[in-house]
Amino acid sequence: MAAEMQGGNFAHGGMPSVQSDLVMPLFSLKGRTAIVSGAGAGIGLSVARGFAEAGANVAIWYNSNKKALDEAAKIEKDFGVKCKPPSVRAGLICPGLSVTPLFPGHTNKKTTIIGKAYSVNVQSWDAVRDAVDQIVKEFNGRLDVFVANSGIAWEDGPFIDGPIDRMQKVLSVNIDGTFYCARAAALHWRRQKQEGTTVDGQKLDNFRHGSFIATASMSGHIANIPQAQTVYNASKAAIIHACKSFAVEWVGFARCNSVSPGYINTEITNFIPAETKNIWRDKIPMGREGEPEELKGAYLYLASDASSYATGIDLLVDGGYCAV
Repeated sequence: MAAEMQGGNFAHGGMPSVQSDLVMPLFSLKGRTAIVSGAGAGIGLSVARGFAEAGANVAIWYNSNKKALDEAAKIEKDFGVKCKPPSVRAGLICPGLSVTPLFPGHTNKKTTIIGKAYSVNVQSWDAVRDAVDQIVKEFNGRLDVFVANSGIAWEDGPFIDGPIDRMQKVLSVNIDGTFYCARAAALHWRRQKQEGTTVDGQKLDNFRHGSFIATASMSGHIANIPQAQTVYNASKAAIIHACKSFAVEWVGFARCNSVSPGYINTEITNFIPAETKNIWRDKIPMGREGEPEELKGAYLYLASDASSYATGIDLLVDGGYCAV
């Protein structure tokens, strides 16, 4: 940030605007590389599918949820690929994914999309760094978008009686994992902006800046009721503020934002009793939980040039919960 801010003042024109008379091309991710962590199911999987639909090469990360391997194959099938990817230690390799472009300005030819799944422990800085470096080398030598979506819930009630080791686990996955992902991605974006090349020295086309998106939660804004989950809430509040701070640190080479979903119908809430979920619905103006697919647009907006002037924001998608 030193070059972008001197004496407390930011450099003028440090991140140029995107010039386009049409809106739909701004949402295209054609030719770009995206990594989505925690993408074996739920929100992360929906985001990965949305990015692939928009033309991105997508690397799916998972930890213990090996459904990611099947889901990677399903993405290929749904988007028209014809390949039988071999199984390797890192996950599933798909040599090519053919998708018909959906955005004005694209050619009528099919675009080759790469899709792979990787098993990554986000609690390890070495594992995160090595996975990002490997993906950049294996894809097209670049990184454009990173979605830090890995996270776990607190299921143990009031913290005063909860297990300390579980607290440490939640904070490690939710906070440390996000920080590690942010650092690993930002190192590539800073280099790409400084050198203007791919990792193998080729001229880097169509790169203005990176986009980091962290999955926070409306729980980072409120104290949920009736369930007690202070540890989880605090972890998500930390993510929201970290993204605001990263947005300032990274000015010139990357944007950083967060998305705060409300109650979403995913596996992470399977442990919640039905009567508790009914209480949730009583307090949601839209009267229901959201579906993972309803978040794709928010993430695509922040990943793409459509949000070129948005950095340091938290986007609430909660059915109106925080409005009342």
